[in-house]
Amino acid sequence: MIDLTERVVIVTGASSGIGEAIAREFAGDGAMTVLAARSAGKLTALAAELREAGGTVLDCPTDVTSESDILHLFATVMEKFGRVDVLVNNAGIADHTPTVDVSLAAWQRVIDTNLTSAFLCSREAMKIMKAQRRGRIINIGSVSAKVPRPDTIGYAATKFAMEGLTRSLALDGRDFGIAASILHPGVTTSMLSGKTRDMPATEIMPAVEVARIVVMMATLPDEMNLLEGLVLPIGMAFLGRG
Repeated sequence: MIDLTERVVIVTGASSGIGEAIAREFAGDGAMTVLAARSAGKLTALAAELREAGGTVLDCPTDVTSESDILHLFATVMEKFGRVDVLVNNAGIADHTPTVDVSLAAWQRVIDTNLTSAFLCSREAMKIMKAQRRGRIINIGSVSAKVPRPDTIGYAATKFAMEGLTRSLALDGRDFGIAASILHPGVTTSMLSGKTRDMPATEIMPAVEVARIVVMMATLPDEMNLLEGLVLPIGMAFLGRG
């Protein structure tokens, strides 16, 4: 497995939930970890905590729906570290609105946050990784790319689209040593989530466990790729008939 201590990792949506857990795991394993999210205050606090624990961390407030913010993010990382080894496209939002009530603005907000941001970040990462002749892009999908929930048309559409994005990135990047993959988590929580705290362990996964899988994917030898993964609580209603 690859040693992460000399690797530069960018994590979007790093201020909470799965993204925060992923950032914590990478920083704890010695990677030079870049935190990107809109919540500047949360990023600053998290970066300070990780640095105090010995991590090498750069916090860069970023609105992933803004192309100029993403360009600034990658320029800042290159100025600071001079390379990008791993990009984790984790930023995303959900919208639980009946399809007939979804406004065009609400649809576009989900598309921009979940899908367009991943395209823009991946495009910029690939420019750098092609010159390096190596790199890895890990997209965070969802079980909704397999079995959507009701009233989540925008979210489901973006997660299905992320599979196509991943395959295109893997195809376009393979001649340059760039691997692209996607991980589809089932129901996941952070330890701070009050809504899901009382759910049984067979129906919900701690975010840290998903994060560990992401780090494992990133530590595969450069010549290998776990193209797609699906991780679920064993009691989640996914298999079988109801």
